[in-house]
Amino acid sequence: MELIYLFFSLLPYLSLVLQVKEIRQNPCDDWRAFNAKFRPIFLSNHPDKTNVGAGLACGFLWTVSKGIKIGDTVLCPDGMGAYRVGEVTGSYYYQPGGVLPHRRRVKWSERLIDRSAMSDNLKSSTGSIGTVSNITSYAAELELLIAGNAPTLITTNDGTVENPSEFALEKHLEDFLVKNWRQTEIGRDYDIFEEDGELVGQQYQTDTGPMDVLAIKKDKSQLLVVELKKGRASDVVVGQVLRYMGFVKQELAEPNQLVKGIIIALEDDIKIRRALAMTPDISFYRYEISFKLNKVNL
Repeated sequence: MELIYLFFSLLPYLSLVLQVKEIRQNPCDDWRAFNAKFRPIFLSNHPDKTNVGAGLACGFLWTVSKGIKIGDTVLCPDGMGAYRVGEVTGSYYYQPGGVLPHRRRVKWSERLIDRSAMSDNLKSSTGSIGTVSNITSYAAELELLIAGNAPTLITTNDGTVENPSEFALEKHLEDFLVKNWRQTEIGRDYDIFEEDGELVGQQYQTDTGPMDVLAIKKDKSQLLVVELKKGRASDVVVGQVLRYMGFVKQELAEPNQLVKGIIIALEDDIKIRRALAMTPDISFYRYEISFKLNKVNL
């Protein structure tokens, strides 16, 4: 199976970013080069937008215009709890005046994938906020679903998680954290990043993969990268967070804006402690779960 993408509705202001001629003639097939060229154009047309918003818009546009290839598989929600499945058959083109002007031709099949048949991890990924999301890591599960077979295996695609069973047990941690952000210690000082009133800081795309949460300090002086590990995390996650922090510093942060990181996991171990001892800009938090049964007297 080729790369698999999930389409949502395009952000309305993307239609004002660029003209199709500029995109087609632009040789920047690399995501970073594309953003470096077109983000200033976006910001000049939208001076009220932040670097984060500009990066988000240009990243989506790169995926639609250049990242997706002919022959790739795409899924699109039908608004009734299912996803249509299609194959990209044409190159990028621009439809002036259209509500969704940035387009690719797709041959849609009759096959529908019911959301209720998806694993919880895939449900979470297909629920990401944005225009388009790469869900290729779930290709094996999607092949079964497209064939009409519901997968039953509990797996994780996260190589930094040592115990997949713990990952499965805590599969709702990210959504729980986001929904209860204001009640956490982190939420007292930081807000999850929003753009035009829309929460865009969850699963924010970078050139090395999506970060779990991108937050901003209430006084706007810092951006915060939050990485959650549902099972016991290895010290590999420190390098992962540093990569995300480097991206945020170089691509998103405003002048004089600091970048910090937080790792949240079930346990800390000696490897994490040793690595974090040399990275003072990254903090470590442990989470705890409480589960209790109360007998009802009838």
